[in-house]
Amino acid sequence: MRLCLTVRSLKKVKQELKKGDFLVNWIKSEEYFPGKITQQIYLQPLIITDSLNRFIITATVKGGGKMSQAEALRLAIARALLKVNPEYRPTLKAQGFLEVDARVRERRKVGMGGKSRRKRQSPKR
Repeated sequence: MRLCLTVRSLKKVKQELKKGDFLVNWIKSEEYFPGKITQQIYLQPLIITDSLNRFIITATVKGGGKMSQAEALRLAIARALLKVNPEYRPTLKAQGFLEVDARVRERRKVGMGGKSRRKRQSPKR
């Protein structure tokens, strides 16, 4: 199912927001991330810094799976909190919320038959 938002409906959503609201791709975060574990992941920086209901947060995420999106959102929230108050840095750094996941897709190698680790099939005759 695809949800298309018009400018009018976005404006309506913006007017109805209050402190403590959290939207991910213009959907309430509880609906976008229905699992308790993913909700705990992206809320960790807000809970540790006691700023859970201080801000209106809107985020856009795409690509990857839900867990990766939640972890990327956690990093983005931690960085935004640093811009608001630099005194949060020691607590966020101690918890590891400012570390970027360095894993990336492995590049394709020449002569490997298409993928990065696939071996080319040997001739049968």
